[in-house]
Amino acid sequence: MAFEKTPRGTRGSSMPSFTVPVMKFVNNQMIKRFRRSGASGGKTMGLDGLVLTTVGAKTGQKRQTLLGWFPDGDSAWLVVASAGGAATNPAWYHNLAAHPDQAQVEVGGKTVNVTAAQLSGPERDAAWQRITAAQPRYAGYEKKTDRLIPVIRLTES
Repeated sequence: MAFEKTPRGTRGSSMPSFTVPVMKFVNNQMIKRFRRSGASGGKTMGLDGLVLTTVGAKTGQKRQTLLGWFPDGDSAWLVVASAGGAATNPAWYHNLAAHPDQAQVEVGGKTVNVTAAQLSGPERDAAWQRITAAQPRYAGYEKKTDRLIPVIRLTES
């Protein structure tokens, strides 16, 4: 399964550029809080959470993002590049597209290396149905934008 770069949309929610430093600070604080919850199964925004570590597509530096995840069998996690319904994909998506085999997740108190693959076609549609059934907010994100929201499978490598 190839990692297909999904193009940006023409409409969707957006944040002013001056909020980027604030969002980075908030993300770092949420990661610290998540890690304090340890192996007890940390939650983020009402979802099971994981810390995704990627390698920057342009910088080559490690980047960390707290994300909600959905189960996909043994040693596999589904994450959604919704960006809250924005017209653009989140930065972590671009990092994974550039380096799909250089990622890690922290989940359940352990850190594992993962390989990222973007789901497509019927496989993506089936996963999307499971995700929106479990968390209807994702269907709302889909309505905000005209881009196809990527669903990414992270598999322990």
